[in-house]
Amino acid sequence: MSTSLKSAALLEQMKVHLATDVGKQISSKISLVYQLNIAPKKIGVDEEIYVVDLKQGTITEGLYPPFFSFTDNDFLSIATGKMKPQIAFVRGAMKIKGSISAAQKFTPDIFPKPSKL
Repeated sequence: MSTSLKSAALLEQMKVHLATDVGKQISSKISLVYQLNIAPKKIGVDEEIYVVDLKQGTITEGLYPPFFSFTDNDFLSIATGKMKPQIAFVRGAMKIKGSISAAQKFTPDIFPKPSKL
């Protein structure tokens, strides 16, 4: 899929990361599936949908609850640890649909430390 999202590069890195021993440990520890709806500018508009499966250790495009919605920049801020997910949620920069307990395990620790994006 052709994309203009900066987040797509991080998600591609994450595919490789999940295949490593560290990635497999994270997958087995979290063992949940997340849907990420990432919008270029405004949540709900032109979102691209990714499924991060931390049971199987895969990332695909598609639908799966629970899911989160963010803008591209806000997703990168959360994934790189520049913004805490709780702060993003309170500010409305991240919307959650589904299990709040699953959402609480969605932390920057699940993402690889990104090379320059």
